[in-house]
Amino acid sequence: MKLIVAMIQPHKLPDVKKALFGADVHKMTVTNVLGCGRQKGFSETYRGVVHEVNLLKKIRLEIAVNENYVKPTIEAIIKGAKTGSIGDGKIFVLDLSECIRIRTGEKGSDAVG
Repeated sequence: MKLIVAMIQPHKLPDVKKALFGADVHKMTVTNVLGCGRQKGFSETYRGVVHEVNLLKKIRLEIAVNENYVKPTIEAIIKGAKTGSIGDGKIFVLDLSECIRIRTGEKGSDAVG
């Protein structure tokens, strides 16, 4: 079992969801987050005052998958999120040591689904 965490551009979420649904991945957690990477933010002027914007809006996707869905999930996220420009995001793949479905008490890959 793996936990796939992806940081993507907010406007790419519909494309990523469409690609994930096409790969038969329907379970995910989506969170609005702030962060910066290589982009380092930007400056904007409002009424003559310069404002430094260091933290940019991003979307964090968390998807728990069984081993046979790891590669299709990663490929779907890349397909939906890639623009070829700086700031497309990152994907992290973490080992998931245990998963328990609260309703039924199922454990392991059965709980992930």
